[in-house]
Amino acid sequence: MNRRSFVLSPVAAAAAGIPLKAGGAAAPFEAGPGFHLGAVTWLVLKDLDVEGIIRLLEGAGFEGVELRTGHKHGVEPSIGQEERTRVRRLFERSKVRLVSYGTTCRFQSPVAAERKEQVEIAKEFIDLAHDTGAIGIKIQPLGFPEDVPQETCIQNFGRGLAEVGEYGAGKGVEVWMEVHGPGVTARPQVAAAILKAAGHKNVGACWNSNGEDIVNGSVKPSFELLKAWIRSVHIKELSGGRYPYREFFTLLRNAKYDRYTFAEVAESKEPERFLRMYKALWTELNRSCT
Repeated sequence: MNRRSFVLSPVAAAAAGIPLKAGGAAAPFEAGPGFHLGAVTWLVLKDLDVEGIIRLLEGAGFEGVELRTGHKHGVEPSIGQEERTRVRRLFERSKVRLVSYGTTCRFQSPVAAERKEQVEIAKEFIDLAHDTGAIGIKIQPLGFPEDVPQETCIQNFGRGLAEVGEYGAGKGVEVWMEVHGPGVTARPQVAAAILKAAGHKNVGACWNSNGEDIVNGSVKPSFELLKAWIRSVHIKELSGGRYPYREFFTLLRNAKYDRYTFAEVAESKEPERFLRMYKALWTELNRSCT
């Protein structure tokens, strides 16, 4: 996509906030080929409260958000019922959906007590998601201990996911394991093995757009491996990188994926302008895949 085609595209203009109607009325949102644009609060939204997140995402035309733990928004398992209700109502009255929580819960420790503690924290996030109207929580692997057999780690992680998935099923909240981490846990083959070990219908995958996905320039082999589990997607920079987003978006569309692609992008000194431009690129990419 060259600069001229980007500037002249009506959809890109609307996404970037350029008025297309008399009086500057906003153009209707185009959701793309079945899936929607959201954002992870890491990193561009990490210093905003809930009201600020909603205001910024609404202004940029984003439809959903994943609130990552540890950020200024402060929506954590520690908040009480009154605050949970307030957060839920804020999102319900907005154009932005609170989709999920990005936890840092991990079940790869060889110590059973540590895994149990992580499982209990994940259950607290399940309760938070239920009370605030989110549909899922994300679990985040971070590699495996080097002195433990890989198969043992896979089975340990799978059991943790299964327990949290079962708990979430009773609350109407899904559990998504991010394909993430240094070392083996970012590899699609290992992610698939963990999800198979979990073996629970309420446990899925959060695709993370890693370099490990690419095989001979294509993400199709990795996508086919994980397709049945994908329930959430993280996307990074859409231009200037080597990740084949055009192919990936086409694969999502052909698989009838109808959920969210969450922008997980760097900080910006002009966050609203940056996010408007990001949405414009995302929309153009979607249009090229139709």
